[in-house]
Amino acid sequence: MPDLILTAETGRPRGSRASNRLRNEGKVPAVIYGHGEESLPIAVNWRELRAALTTEAGTNALLTLKVNGEEQLALVRELQRDPIKRRVDHIDFIRVNPNEAITVEVPIHLHGEAEAVHREDGMVEQVLNALTVTTTPTNIPNELTIDISAMTIGDSVRVGDLALPEGVTTEVDPEEPVATALITRATIEAEEEEAAAEAAEAMGEGEAAEGGEAAEVGESGAGEDSGGAAPEGDAG
Repeated sequence: MPDLILTAETGRPRGSRASNRLRNEGKVPAVIYGHGEESLPIAVNWRELRAALTTEAGTNALLTLKVNGEEQLALVRELQRDPIKRRVDHIDFIRVNPNEAITVEVPIHLHGEAEAVHREDGMVEQVLNALTVTTTPTNIPNELTIDISAMTIGDSVRVGDLALPEGVTTEVDPEEPVATALITRATIEAEEEEAAAEAAEAMGEGEAAEGGEAAEVGESGAGEDSGGAAPEGDAG
């Protein structure tokens, strides 16, 4: 059984006013459901909840909820935050059996430095931040990591490249990209501006050369006219 224990109060009143009173008292309205049992409204202490969810396991931490003197193994299924205050407004717990598989999302972290990408003023963009996996509650990994050190521009790291721990599976397409190495928009725009400037410079040089050739032709033609037939007054 996990060491993370929360005492859940039952019999909490429903409604927004009652929920706000609970929050002002340092408690979080919640509900626990699943595993063939009915949904039960509860409330948990905010400080205890925060301590439980700030471990390495994050929101995938396996918890023991003490409900009416009975211990129930649970995971966080959904956590709702106030969009402005960022406080936890409500939380859903799901009952679990340590021997039965459950589907959860595990965060993906990139590590290492893609030096070849940085040398070309590129960047590594993380496309997939979490992977949906299936495993038993006690076998949920805290995170999945992948090394991006060897990446070059145009490379992609895919789901199939992730090393899943034993007993952890996923139904996500193995070709689904996790991270890609690409040239940044700023670099592309800088290259386009440089190419445009070079083209304009080349065009200017070409026009100048054409103008010089035209001037030479004009001067040469003028010289030939002056050395041609004698004036009419000299005939006779």
